[in-house]
Amino acid sequence: MRLFATERIAKVMDRLGFEDGEMIEHPMINNSIERAQKKVEENHFGVRKRLLEYDDVMNKQRTVIYEKRRHALMGERIGMDIANMIWDRVCNILENNDFTGCRERFLEVFAMEFPLSQDRLEGGNMDQLAEEVYQKVMDRFKEKTNLMAANANKVISRIYESPQGQQFENIRVPVMDGRHVYQIMVGMKEAYETKSQALVKAFEKAILLHTIDEAWKENLRLLDELKHSVQNASYEQKDPLLIFKLESVKLFDDMVNRINNKTISILMRGQVPDVDVEMQQAPAQQAPRQRPQYTESRADLTDPAQRAAAARDTREQQGPVQPIVAEKLPGRNDPCPCGSGKKFKNCHGRGL
Repeated sequence: MRLFATERIAKVMDRLGFEDGEMIEHPMINNSIERAQKKVEENHFGVRKRLLEYDDVMNKQRTVIYEKRRHALMGERIGMDIANMIWDRVCNILENNDFTGCRERFLEVFAMEFPLSQDRLEGGNMDQLAEEVYQKVMDRFKEKTNLMAANANKVISRIYESPQGQQFENIRVPVMDGRHVYQIMVGMKEAYETKSQALVKAFEKAILLHTIDEAWKENLRLLDELKHSVQNASYEQKDPLLIFKLESVKLFDDMVNRINNKTISILMRGQVPDVDVEMQQAPAQQAPRQRPQYTESRADLTDPAQRAAAARDTREQQGPVQPIVAEKLPGRNDPCPCGSGKKFKNCHGRGL
């Protein structure tokens, strides 16, 4: 637009007889330049303001996610955040599913059976049922974490109490959830003094950070796609920014649900292999497999025909082998051998 206004001014100057480098002091020229410059700046300001409004929606979501991530990094509120996630998942499952759906969702998220019967679920107070189910899930979660710490402490204590065990500063412990193996790094001395409770906290911290980062990157990608797609709403006489704000709320809620579901699912399934059980099972698994015993037997050929058949040389040939001679075909212009009177190429020789 700036170039267009400049070209118009240049044409007016040519018609008025101005030369290059000559000062322009005519009021009409000054007013035209001022109006063109003002219009360009207003358009640029509107574009920047629109971009800031889109970025403001992302910034509000970024503030919430970074707060969650900071809590996981500091490690001071991990227990409270996990308890809030469990409470959120319990309420969400009870409110949005029937008895069959609750059983399926509990196995998927919490890796445990649904603790209520169908009559209790359909006839009880929802708030009281949510509190009861939440306490049972928390008890199950504490059992899993205590078992993880106990299994890990067997190995860590054995290594730390060895003659050279205190030379190691850190130890890497594998934690499995049934699908993946997470290598959790923890300080040797801290894990020994806390009876591997530090390992449990490090595992929870690693899972929280990993889940939040993956979900936030996916959400940023979806928001970028949404920002481009809502521009078509202007053809329907709708405000693209308003559509973007409404749809971004749905994307944010879906992201939080994914974070809560994945985090709780991994934490409820996480376990450290029991070393004593593996050592007991190792000899049985590595024991060489016994080879089957075979016995040899020889049949007594008393029948003269069987005795003669056994002594016969099967390599003997019955007479000389005659070579196979290919039959000579008639020429294309020769009469057909079938007796039709036609040439061979127009009768049985057609297509050869």
